[in-house]
Amino acid sequence: MQDREDAILLIVDSQVHVWGADTPERKWPPPAHGLKPAPHRKQPISAESLLKDMESAGVDRVVLVPPSWEGDRNDLVEDAARKYPDRFRYAARLDLQDSSAPDWIASWRPRTGSLALQLTFQTPLFQEPLLDGTLDWLWPAVERVGLPLTIYLPNALMPVIDRIAQAHPALRIVINHFGLTGSRRDEDAFADFNNLLALSKRTNVAVKASCLPFYTTQPYPFQNLHSHIRSAYDAFGPERLIWGTDLSRLPCSYRQGLTLFTEELPWLSSIDKEWIMGRAICKWLDWPYEGDQL
Repeated sequence: MQDREDAILLIVDSQVHVWGADTPERKWPPPAHGLKPAPHRKQPISAESLLKDMESAGVDRVVLVPPSWEGDRNDLVEDAARKYPDRFRYAARLDLQDSSAPDWIASWRPRTGSLALQLTFQTPLFQEPLLDGTLDWLWPAVERVGLPLTIYLPNALMPVIDRIAQAHPALRIVINHFGLTGSRRDEDAFADFNNLLALSKRTNVAVKASCLPFYTTQPYPFQNLHSHIRSAYDAFGPERLIWGTDLSRLPCSYRQGLTLFTEELPWLSSIDKEWIMGRAICKWLDWPYEGDQL
């Protein structure tokens, strides 16, 4: 593909959490089975503070994801998308054990600002309904209405996603954070990375190259991440490789989280970066993108 000077039209961060403080007026849920996720930062990220960070870093749009420590609530991301529709959309959380969940999915439309359904399976407790068949009803339901899934789970469980993607070829699945979870760093974090790369044979699966600096002990430009990014690029291609930061866990500046891809990977062409830095996530989640025929 030929490079061109104006290739990157929009910079779209595929994952940032916004949340509010745990107050009597807006309490976080109680611990589940004795487990209570801790927020990434003491100071919450609001839509307004994020807009300032985006301006300084050069980010045009963000897909917001409600964090697990607030429970299955979407009030803040809904409000942000309503107030700033040109800057924010969101992946919604849903209590899949609630009897109203199938109705919510059946009536889903992207007009409200929700572009996807976020599923979180990073701990054994959260993984139980994925592994025991409790969620078997979900895959045909979201496939039927065209609701994409963004999924956070460890690479050890990618064979489960492979089977789901094969059985439901019209279901769009985006894997968060290269499938990296937990506290492992450097090469230990990538122990099961081949499971993710094997998913590339499913054309209905894309991957977020998000939160990657969190999983290395090296300083910017995080040299030991480059070969893994290249492996994902070679496997999935730029149209299924999606940049993101998970800003609240970045051990570097927001700008460095961006320039890791735009300046430190010389093998990416300008058109590659156009896809990875914004066009791909907009395509996968149906967020109209500048330059597309809408």
